[in-house]
Amino acid sequence: MNDWQKKSPLDWETYVNKLVKVVAVEKLEYEGWVLTVDPVSASIVLATFPENEKASISFIMGHAVREVEILQEADSDMKQRLARIFAPEESQAYSPEELEKRKNALKTWLETNHIPVGEQGELGRTLSVAGVLTIEPPYGPEQCSSSNEIILSRVQGLVQGYLDKQ
Repeated sequence: MNDWQKKSPLDWETYVNKLVKVVAVEKLEYEGWVLTVDPVSASIVLATFPENEKASISFIMGHAVREVEILQEADSDMKQRLARIFAPEESQAYSPEELEKRKNALKTWLETNHIPVGEQGELGRTLSVAGVLTIEPPYGPEQCSSSNEIILSRVQGLVQGYLDKQ
């Protein structure tokens, strides 16, 4: 077990959102922004941003890490950019006001079609359909969740049909 693998998750957390240079076995070197470190394998997930391209993600396995050097702290713009890498594209496209408008419009449409719907969660952002299905922002078929596959499929179809008519 190498020194990197012996670190604790709290130690690894100090590397998140930092530009680092990683020296791995066979003198291989990697540079990028640390998104996370897997607490089980000590593997590092790095993001780089090649010019005019989407983010590139690299994984350096924990057992191969020999040395990690912090090169730079992330500013607030870079932290936001890193946080958006794995966010669904739909949620990036809507402001809080637009999400509220989408939620209310879908809720009204469901009620008009005699489908029991309510709001749940601390901020009331989640729609609850008949107590067996939830719809998270941005309120599309992909955001529907239920343990009942038949209800899930039918409500997803309804939501898709509603969105197609918009």
